[in-house]
Amino acid sequence: MARALLSGDELERAMRLLPAWELRADAIFRALTFGDFSEAWGFMVRVALLAEAASHHPDWSNAWSRVEISLTTHDAGGITQADVDLARRIDELLTSG
Repeated sequence: MARALLSGDELERAMRLLPAWELRADAIFRALTFGDFSEAWGFMVRVALLAEAASHHPDWSNAWSRVEISLTTHDAGGITQADVDLARRIDELLTSG
């Protein structure tokens, strides 16, 4: 299923709802720091399950307690609603404990 890029206005509205995220080129980005490697890895596992269920996967990296997440829709060439939806679900994970 092809996903449509967000328009400038749509992206602006979405970013207001995702204050912890920032625009970086054709992606939305967030860096997180956890208490230790195990906590960071556990978070990544929870995100992986969300991503797999959505069939939309992040570009990310992990170095000990730090996780960096970049969301973009590669086949669309930029940011789509799928990226915004996954970012919102990631934020919900962080607030739900």
